[in-house]
Amino acid sequence: MKIQVIQGPNLNMLGIREQNIYGPMKLEDIHKQMKAFADQSGVEIDFFQSNLEGELVDKIQESLGVTDGIIINAAAYTHTSIAIADAIKAVSLPTIEVHISNIHARENFRKKSLLAPVCAGQISGFGPFSYHLAMVAMIQILNEIKSIKDQQNQSAS
Repeated sequence: MKIQVIQGPNLNMLGIREQNIYGPMKLEDIHKQMKAFADQSGVEIDFFQSNLEGELVDKIQESLGVTDGIIINAAAYTHTSIAIADAIKAVSLPTIEVHISNIHARENFRKKSLLAPVCAGQISGFGPFSYHLAMVAMIQILNEIKSIKDQQNQSAS
């Protein structure tokens, strides 16, 4: 089981920018916690961060056939990027949208996610713990998919 974590613009500035909204934890620390949980769960995990929309689209497309699911915090592109939404839809991998802050309690433009309709779910507002919740949810989704495939294979035998 392999999970691709994709981080969008300005997330490389966590721990520095707007600590009153995003907290003091750095992205590397979030990734360390996710890696520790993945190791405990027997899951392979890979991390990618870019400030460029096209690079995020490329990474989503490159995930096809390589990973089982995607956890994405597209940051500001959540509210503007049809290209990222189309890429998620195209690869048809289970995808969970994550936000550190509660986007629904912020400015009006942040309340609309173009990604939510093509994702399995959205987790927001729990600070860095949002990523842990996304990991738990993704592992559950992937285990359910595996169970269904196993049942289909047994029926075909």
